[in-house]
Amino acid sequence: MTAVLTRPDDESVRPDPVEALRPPTDRELTLLGRGMPADRLRGWVVTLVLTLIGGIVRLQNLGEPTDKGSPVFDEKHYVPQAWQVLRNGGYEDNYGYELVVHPPLAKQLIAIGEWLFGYNGWGWRIMPALAGTLMVLLVIRIARRLTRSTLLGGIAGILVISDGVLHLQSRMGMLDIFIALFVLAAFACVLADRDQVRERLATAVREGWINESVWGPKLGFRWWRFATGLMIGLTFGVKWSALYYIVAFGLLTVFFDVAARRAAGVERPWLGTIRRDVAPALWAILVIPFLMYFAAYWAWFASETATDRHYTEIKDIAPGFWSWMPPALRSLGDYTANVLHFHETLVTPKDSPHPWESKPWTWPMGLRPMLYSYNGEVTGCGEARCISATMLIGTPAMWWLAIPMLGWAAWRSIFRADWRYAAVLVGYLGGYVFWFTNIDRQMYFFYATPLAAFLVLGLTLCLGQILGSARRGFERRGTGLLVVSLYVGLVVANFAWLWPILNGIAITNGQWEAERWLPSWR
Repeated sequence: MTAVLTRPDDESVRPDPVEALRPPTDRELTLLGRGMPADRLRGWVVTLVLTLIGGIVRLQNLGEPTDKGSPVFDEKHYVPQAWQVLRNGGYEDNYGYELVVHPPLAKQLIAIGEWLFGYNGWGWRIMPALAGTLMVLLVIRIARRLTRSTLLGGIAGILVISDGVLHLQSRMGMLDIFIALFVLAAFACVLADRDQVRERLATAVREGWINESVWGPKLGFRWWRFATGLMIGLTFGVKWSALYYIVAFGLLTVFFDVAARRAAGVERPWLGTIRRDVAPALWAILVIPFLMYFAAYWAWFASETATDRHYTEIKDIAPGFWSWMPPALRSLGDYTANVLHFHETLVTPKDSPHPWESKPWTWPMGLRPMLYSYNGEVTGCGEARCISATMLIGTPAMWWLAIPMLGWAAWRSIFRADWRYAAVLVGYLGGYVFWFTNIDRQMYFFYATPLAAFLVLGLTLCLGQILGSARRGFERRGTGLLVVSLYVGLVVANFAWLWPILNGIAITNGQWEAERWLPSWR
């Protein structure tokens, strides 16, 4: 997306053909950095082929396993609610169930699949599978933008296809894969906005009017930043954890803007960012997501029988200060307060904890996975008694490197000012650190689903350094390529080993025991 830059006096600036032939200055080169790869066609071929492979992997035998035809694990919450959404035209209304504790968007999406395929495994899993497939495409394009390498983008695609967490979550009628998708899309927009801002500032440097104001130039409407707000808004329509990404990505864009203005030679980059960029950023990344959140309740507002739609009237709650607000908004506010109370009091019983509960310090390495389904009375494994199980496990060849990756990313961010690692670190920590604010509440490994894509991106950056630049020489490059190839092969082999318990394939009891490597996996 492009826009015409304007001088402070708002006169249109047209490039001078002679100036366009002039070699770029040091400031321009600093702003623009290394350009995107020139192999656009090859880049899209790699992207689409790997996305197709990812889709086939996600979609194969999608309808299995089930619990005798019914949903498994937490699908039992969201799949029936999606069916209510389909029946009612967009909203839940089962007061007896009374576990409508998340915004409606993901359930509306699951309902589309149920409308297409019916109330069965394919129906309630097809939309999560498509979301997981889209994540393959996004990871490839993001990695290509971060590394300026189609090869590394393709490697990132292979890694994300081979991750056990994203694979199984793409095959479950749950909410978290949609969070992972929309957060990743928001991150892609943040990166595209960064590049666009630097291109616009480079134009101002080239044409000689970068310092006509001590604040630097106005940058015009930033469509990618606006798209970031839309994607965070979609995340907000799935779960409230989007609030933390509003903070994380909002701060990231501000620091990107400061760095860009400083690189352009703006006299006061911080004040310039505050004056020129912060107010539009608040609109795009704060206001837009909240408007999107309310928009997700369109069917709830339009209904008369949705869950707690007339809560204030039924409970006869005095409006007090909020009397100026329409009753529907007051009901949504009280409904939201009830949901918040539910989450705050969803604590772990000390005398009877959930057998598969885990705390966030175990998530980076996937030390406590989750058993989603188990059937010990199946056939088809070559023995009289077989086991069919699905377990949420992050591929150890990747997840066990999370702590070293995060440490290296922090070192590169702080001591080498490497914005790529900093961006990935913000994306990872934005979905992680807030879980430490209430350790007593129930938590499970599937909450770590949004972390998986940023783990892949961080590992891809590390592999890029191992691979080395083509300028380093044939021997160095060849050695790096060998190491990277061996690692990618290890990840794929590890994923293949876990395949039976990621897909519920009938296996022997001996293989079931062999699949669970650690005592904490049992």
